[in-house]
Amino acid sequence: MKIVGLTGGIGSGKSTVVRIFGDLGVHWVDADDVAREVVEPGTAGLAAIAEHFGRDILQADGALDRAALRQRVFENPEERNWLECLLHPVIREELVRQLKSPEVPNSQPYALLVSPLLLETDQHELVDRVVVVDVPEHIQIERTMARDDNSRVQVERIMAAQMARDERRSRADAVIDNNRPLQDVERQVCELHNRFLFEFR
Repeated sequence: MKIVGLTGGIGSGKSTVVRIFGDLGVHWVDADDVAREVVEPGTAGLAAIAEHFGRDILQADGALDRAALRQRVFENPEERNWLECLLHPVIREELVRQLKSPEVPNSQPYALLVSPLLLETDQHELVDRVVVVDVPEHIQIERTMARDDNSRVQVERIMAAQMARDERRSRADAVIDNNRPLQDVERQVCELHNRFLFEFR
């Protein structure tokens, strides 16, 4: 089975596009979901994070305080680097396991690997095609501030840690313009799905 990587900057609307692919019967694995799974209570990942950052990085129930961790790593590049070195290999291993899992029925010749950091990490090595979900940067900022209740400064910091929009677009095999009405986005996804069915037969 072929793997198509789906990426885009924060607030680009990857979730909307993935749901459309899902409605067409395409199986997907979301790197954000896997990133949460590998730091759930009882995992080696969470134990290492608590040991490194201190127990105040945990909530009262023992779960990771994501907001506190996000603030710590985006204020300190060395801490972000430490966290990425810990988690990226674990996330990659779990992504591969879930993408190749025989228990997931998939009638399509391809599956999606959805990852905001597909091109910034070695995850792009797992895929046969790269699809970028794209919107202008001011739309990314507006959507993310509204969705996550983050400040503009925080959103801009997150965007600065991601690949620049022009570079991301230049590395794409296909770009989905998600600054269009939903009906048009659905049309773009259907056309791309048909292209992949042809290319991967």
